[in-house]
Amino acid sequence: MNFPIIGVVGGGQLARMMAPAATALGFDLRVLAEGADACAVPAVARAVVGDYTDLPTLSAFAADVDVLTFDHEHVPAEHLRSLAAAGVNVQPSPEALIHAQDKLVMRAAVERLGLPNPRWAAVAGTAELVDFGKAIGWPVVLKTPRGGYDGKGVRIIADAEEALAAADWFTGGPLLAEEKVPFSRELSALVARTPGGTAVPWPVVHSIQVDGVCDEVIAPAQDLDPSVAAAAQAAALRIAAELGVTGVMAVELFETPGRGEGFLINELAMRPHNSGHWTMDGSVTGQFEQHLRAVLDLPLGATDVLGDVVVMKNYLGGANEDLFSSYALALAAEPAAKIHAYGKAVRPGRKIGHVNVVGRSAADLPRVRRSAEHAAAILRDGTDSQKENS
Repeated sequence: MNFPIIGVVGGGQLARMMAPAATALGFDLRVLAEGADACAVPAVARAVVGDYTDLPTLSAFAADVDVLTFDHEHVPAEHLRSLAAAGVNVQPSPEALIHAQDKLVMRAAVERLGLPNPRWAAVAGTAELVDFGKAIGWPVVLKTPRGGYDGKGVRIIADAEEALAAADWFTGGPLLAEEKVPFSRELSALVARTPGGTAVPWPVVHSIQVDGVCDEVIAPAQDLDPSVAAAAQAAALRIAAELGVTGVMAVELFETPGRGEGFLINELAMRPHNSGHWTMDGSVTGQFEQHLRAVLDLPLGATDVLGDVVVMKNYLGGANEDLFSSYALALAAEPAAKIHAYGKAVRPGRKIGHVNVVGRSAADLPRVRRSAEHAAAILRDGTDSQKENS
């Protein structure tokens, strides 16, 4: 047999969830993990523990794989360029991935493509931040261009006084300042693209954030103007094509009725994404299988929704430290719920898994949301409060 070997840099939950898809297709999935306790390590046949910021470590890991892809976007761009120059099949390429690694590069690219951007500027110090705020109006959003996720590296600046107090953030290069967008809800447009240029979208979804962390996803986004949905999908497909993206990409959006095309682009992620976890049980082809097919330049799978509505609910670390002890309660209470656990130690506020529930019709959405929330609450708390209160 001559099945491909796929190397994944990063041993987190995304690499872990690629493993079942790789196994089903017969692919050999290997991970370069940050530590022996990384959650993807037990899910794959071969894991190497090493530092992804060290070029010799990356080179040794990549030497035996057919394609190199990623669980996260934090690998130094110069290392990826070195690997590509040495003949490693890096997907997505360093030239594409930089747009997910650096928010200033991303903003400039979106502007160059003429797609809907919030007002923004690169600011090199507090004086420039004050000037930006005065020009567009307070409050503004200050972001570190690199390394931020799940609300980290983001600061709301209310006025000039707070801007001057943010001097401790300016420790290196310029930061990204953006207008604080008034939006009706957050959306996500997920697409996949092959190196050969074939690309497919999933339906645009409604992504609900709590404290900067994705809490719930409703697929498709309900009551979304069809023209806005089509424009959002078209924008995501154009970004993927123009930037040469391969694999799965999520374009996070602000819905802005009455402004532009009805949305503004927030951020990009060039890998499977939390807003796409619903596809594991709610789409003909889940995002993890699609990502593997895409980076190998295989034909992409159908992205039809199974049922009329799907809800994904994250569960974070809470009172229940023994997650498996709550399985019997959760599975009995919500037999239609599909539970996914990331194999992580429980810590308060840490993303440790998600629940998917598929509904037969849009009218079923309230029940589907209650079902997903109920199962997630049992897993988080270790008790069934609904049953106790009945």
